[in-house]
Amino acid sequence: MLEHAVTPTECLHYAMSQPTSVVITGCDTLGILMQGLDAAFRWRPMNEPEKRAALARTAAAAAHGEWEKYKTSEIFDGTAQHPWWLETASLQK
Repeated sequence: MLEHAVTPTECLHYAMSQPTSVVITGCDTLGILMQGLDAAFRWRPMNEPEKRAALARTAAAAAHGEWEKYKTSEIFDGTAQHPWWLETASLQK
């Protein structure tokens, strides 16, 4: 099933393995908070083959943006409402 391509912990480990200084995760319940803390305590940087494998397992689920409605729909005040943000972001690189 696409919904179970990766675990939430794998997603956090992937994010924490990117060149960033902070990864912010939601914690709307005690269980989710505990999951995040567990992921942090068990974290070790993913190597490149592990990162590629995680991306490959999520490619089908990510292909159409159905899991990121804030990016692909007009429900949220995001890039659908402000498409010029994308142009500005690409100019800053």
